[in-house]
Amino acid sequence: MTAITDDLPARLLHEEHEAWQARAAGQGAGYYRRTMTRDALMIRPGEVLSRDQAAASFTGASAPDSYEIHDPAVIRLGEHAGIVVYRAVVRSGDEVTESIMSTTYVFDDANGGWCVAAHQQTPV
Repeated sequence: MTAITDDLPARLLHEEHEAWQARAAGQGAGYYRRTMTRDALMIRPGEVLSRDQAAASFTGASAPDSYEIHDPAVIRLGEHAGIVVYRAVVRSGDEVTESIMSTTYVFDDANGGWCVAAHQQTPV
């Protein structure tokens, strides 16, 4: 995680790519455990997960072969928060999944970096 920059949209989109790269490397559990706030939620179809539950859901999960981020938009919520919204296309073997993603980031002064406060996945 890195400090606040003047280019919040680029910074938050970079953070989102880091999450996908961690998932593709089979390191999603550690990434989300490290970067989600203590009270963060991951909202997926049919379930709402705490930080620990979200991290555990990536343990042993198959890693995607590739991902694409399309039509990203960043909503600035002051200097210390923002929301990244985009359409994701994920490939795992022959399976292709398309979702609308929304991640809310807050800047954590205590650890000097951006943290995930909420992450939502909605199938298209």
